[in-house]
Amino acid sequence: MQVSLRSFKLKVAKHKTTFKRFLTKIEKNPPAMLDAMIAEIDKEVWQETDCLSCANCCKTMTPTFRPKDIKRIAAHFNIKPKAFKEKWLYQHGNDPDWINTSMPCQFLNKQNNMCSIYEVRPDDCAGFPHLTKKKITTYMHVHKQNLTYCPATYKMVEKMRERLLIRQGVKEK
Repeated sequence: MQVSLRSFKLKVAKHKTTFKRFLTKIEKNPPAMLDAMIAEIDKEVWQETDCLSCANCCKTMTPTFRPKDIKRIAAHFNIKPKAFKEKWLYQHGNDPDWINTSMPCQFLNKQNNMCSIYEVRPDDCAGFPHLTKKKITTYMHVHKQNLTYCPATYKMVEKMRERLLIRQGVKEK
């Protein structure tokens, strides 16, 4: 399903605080069967979300480039890892992680929202938005951040909240 970034940003502005509070509450006191619920919701979310119509992650965030990512992508360009880092990446302070020097991502094709290095993209990109990565409660901090950038994460939180409210017999205002 086509993603409207304008509509998404309006929904985020309206519900961000509520959703972040909800995730904090779930993190502190996770209901039974939460990970099973998330696995079910994950399938629904991807039937409703077309990443290529959005690419907001590539436009507004930077992945973390690990040494193995740098080596793999540099080999793809037939250059040394050092040259790859010098051309496209930087480290912030003493942080060992490498990130993009610019936004949107230099590998994003702005005409079709496709990644020009998709086959060798960083592991961080391949796993984004990490909906079913690890147990949800151990990755909640990432979901709190991503819900403002990623319509799929937003939908996951929205669906999880709706289901848990229904389970508790609480009606939305």
